[in-house]
Amino acid sequence: MHLTIAHVSPIMSLIAGVLILIMPRLLNFIVAIFLILNGLIGLGLLRWLHI
Repeated sequence: MHLTIAHVSPIMSLIAGVLILIMPRLLNFIVAIFLILNGLIGLGLLRWLHI
């Protein structure tokens, strides 16, 4: 399986969803990290993710 930039956002969403279900108190922190990483990936600043 090849991991590309198109696969990163759904994987991050799944991880964030599971973490929110397990620890609802961390909702703001998890959402903030998700949005920052998604923005960096969208802008192409995390080019090392092109595996």
